[in-house]
Amino acid sequence: MSYTSLFFDLDETLYTKGNGLWDAIAARMEEYIHVQLNLPPEDVSILRRHYYESYGTTLRGLQIHHQIDADEYLAFVHDLSLEDYIQPDPQLYKLLSSLHIRKWIFTNADAYHAKRVLDILGLSDCFEGILDVRAIGFACKPEIEAYHRALTLANEDQPNNCILLDDSVRNLAPAKDLGFTTVLVGSDGTHPAADYAIDNIHQLPGALPGLWREH
Repeated sequence: MSYTSLFFDLDETLYTKGNGLWDAIAARMEEYIHVQLNLPPEDVSILRRHYYESYGTTLRGLQIHHQIDADEYLAFVHDLSLEDYIQPDPQLYKLLSSLHIRKWIFTNADAYHAKRVLDILGLSDCFEGILDVRAIGFACKPEIEAYHRALTLANEDQPNNCILLDDSVRNLAPAKDLGFTTVLVGSDGTHPAADYAIDNIHQLPGALPGLWREH
């Protein structure tokens, strides 16, 4: 197949899953909920998980039920020293630079956080753009509207010409239903929503060698 766009999730997809960064972000989310909603600590993690499972992101649930300030929330939860968790990845830069297909970041985070991550990884010039939570109107994976908006922003009208790489099975499922080729990152297992599964992003050429042969 001749692909025209690759959509990459950001957190725990472009860097090693379980390196502690996502746990740190989750802790900041819970601190924000605790302070803003004045909830006891034992209720905070339950609410955060409920919103995540119900709406795709904790932010979406907080917007719907509590009308929180999205800018304030995003700034707070991402206010971390990212260098403590991620480092430059010249091997990944070489891999992505050798792949002459349009590449997009498609993330439920905001562009500011995405840019910081890409800068540290050394990947800032590898992508056409960042399709973040603001760009897609605060829809978020796995909402089907998020995928439609991402395709529109990328000027893609044929999902079957596109690949989505994500560490979340539930984020891959709607994309596969639309016709994307899907790659589960951070797992060597199989799942109906994933056409391919790789342990880390560096294994992409092994999963889809045709991408490199075609170019």
